[in-house]
Amino acid sequence: MCLDTEELAGESMENQEESWQGFLNSHVENWEQDSPWRRSTTNRCSSGNDSAFSNSSALESICEDTVVVDSKQNNSGNFVPAIRSGEWADIGGRQNMEDTHVCIADLAKKFGYVVLGREAISLFGVFDGHGGKGAAQFVRENLPRVIVEDADFPLELEKVVMRSFMETDAAFARKCSLQSSLSSGTTALTAMIFGRSLLVANAGDCRAVLSRLGAAIEMSRDHRPSCVKEQKRIESLGGFIDDGYLNGELTVTRALGNWHLQGMKQTGEKGGPLSAEPELKMITLTKEDEFLIIGSDGVWDVFSNQNAIDFARRRLQEHNDVKLCCKEMVEEAIKRGALDNITIVLVCFHSDPPPRSVVQKGRVRRSISAEGLQTLHSLRCLLEEN
Repeated sequence: MCLDTEELAGESMENQEESWQGFLNSHVENWEQDSPWRRSTTNRCSSGNDSAFSNSSALESICEDTVVVDSKQNNSGNFVPAIRSGEWADIGGRQNMEDTHVCIADLAKKFGYVVLGREAISLFGVFDGHGGKGAAQFVRENLPRVIVEDADFPLELEKVVMRSFMETDAAFARKCSLQSSLSSGTTALTAMIFGRSLLVANAGDCRAVLSRLGAAIEMSRDHRPSCVKEQKRIESLGGFIDDGYLNGELTVTRALGNWHLQGMKQTGEKGGPLSAEPELKMITLTKEDEFLIIGSDGVWDVFSNQNAIDFARRRLQEHNDVKLCCKEMVEEAIKRGALDNITIVLVCFHSDPPPRSVVQKGRVRRSISAEGLQTLHSLRCLLEEN
């Protein structure tokens, strides 16, 4: 992702800071009254309590042992995913690493909540920062917990995830009003797995692609200024596209953060041209679904969807090591000339490697031309004469 700062270069730092603080404070003060994503009073924790939101850490990821096999798998005739995950990241051709990611096998257990009688809910995500790593780290640290602490978790996950993206974005605005050095933005893509359901939420240009018997199934849509649907939304909210940039500054049309960029975000029901609202896609997994690749845009600059699936599938067939597969994909992206930060999270739904494709050989009808018959006849005559 690119952040165009040429138009801001002429401003003095003093005036810019003063303008930014005034703009941000005015939005923060109105958030609780105006936001349609405001939490109900029955939530497990108050969204106004900024102390509940943790500070960003120096870590580049949150990952744990993410092998989950449901206890009912042997007693049920239905497919139940056996979840295995791995991840790998590299700074690529950039001077700073602004990508980060998260892999949590049991979301409720991670944050100390007991959900009786329900299967583990796993969460995986990639966050691609721009203009600094503050927003990406803040979202990584706080979004999973905000999801768990929502009053409707885990019964209404689609509503919970949508609301949590927006609320985490608002919390980051409050954080930046107190600590201006954090000012930045991030795209975000999360994948949640509960039972046989897969829920993908995306805001920005990270991408999730599913392998279904080796065929690439796109689970998210890139939010870029070139998208006609996004252009209409932006223009209806007073924004514009200039040479492929949102308001002449950003190469994405949805992201969390960026509250310091005037004219990008507004509180209230409509919001501004830059939206933190994710697009959701939910499917029911079957035994034909093999694995899910989640990657920052640095991956997709050099891999097509199908090419990424083919590459990962071959590696898993060779060694069935999920983390090693991610490492090999990142190394391949660098060989292909990837210039951006590169992050890959791979989630497998089976313990065994993907099956090798078997080409069915049918009976082939063979024919010969008249000229061929004449040549054979001539050869036969020559052999008979000798």
